[in-house]
Amino acid sequence: MIAGVTYYLSQHPSIVDFRWSHTQSWGSTWSFLVTSIAFYLIVSVMTHLFLCLLVRRGKPVSLGPIPALHSLMMSVISAIIFAGILLSTAAEIKETRWFWRRTKTPFQWLLCFPLGTRPSGRVFFWSYIFYLSRFLHMFRTIFSIFKTRKLTFFHLFNNSILTIMSFIWLEFSQSFQVLAILFTTLVYSAVYGYRFWTAIGLRSACFPFVLNCQIVLLSCNLVCHIGVLTLHFMKGGCNGIGAWVLNSVLNGIILLLFLKFYVQSRRKNFGRNGEIGKDKDL
Repeated sequence: MIAGVTYYLSQHPSIVDFRWSHTQSWGSTWSFLVTSIAFYLIVSVMTHLFLCLLVRRGKPVSLGPIPALHSLMMSVISAIIFAGILLSTAAEIKETRWFWRRTKTPFQWLLCFPLGTRPSGRVFFWSYIFYLSRFLHMFRTIFSIFKTRKLTFFHLFNNSILTIMSFIWLEFSQSFQVLAILFTTLVYSAVYGYRFWTAIGLRSACFPFVLNCQIVLLSCNLVCHIGVLTLHFMKGGCNGIGAWVLNSVLNGIILLLFLKFYVQSRRKNFGRNGEIGKDKDL
């Protein structure tokens, strides 16, 4: 069974022979990226306006079991991507270590791809699957609009930027993406699993679980970005460093917006209850 799972997650020909190509990979063009994000923004705004016109202000609209099923699906998908890229990374390191072992350790390779790395092979296959999964995450915004009757800039910006970044990882074979995907999918599998757990009526955590997971994820990303910068100057350069700089700037903006959101939520909950309340829907 373990051998079968390993084969289908890291040794299957479609995974081993994967190549990121504008002509062969669905959704791999800049025009598709821009169009899809614009469509996401328009649908989100129109849904919000539509509900404001037809439903009394502040009244939530139930979607039945759809959000819970979506959370379950995203938790499973995130867990599969995590397992797939973990097994693929181990196989990739084993097969290519001869090329870079004199200058890097396996952990350094995870942070800093050698110059000339092309977007092909196992880890980039799972990076591609992660990129496609970003479009499924966008449905969370629609569910939030129906549930809270609010449309926040942070929601729109966060989903749009994370989709753009996952595209850039593939387009420029950017360093650090393997660790970023591992951290993100591990956190997402837990967060969406927790959301499914609470959506079906089971007891929620006594602390803001989703918020704390987001803090852990952002902290890990910040530490890794520092590691990439250090290796770039100490080890003769990392592949896709230009894209990494853009990625770092966008991550910095997301971090600032998240901290603003976190402080506002904390003040609001302290004002009401004297303690931090339940998770906000990020």
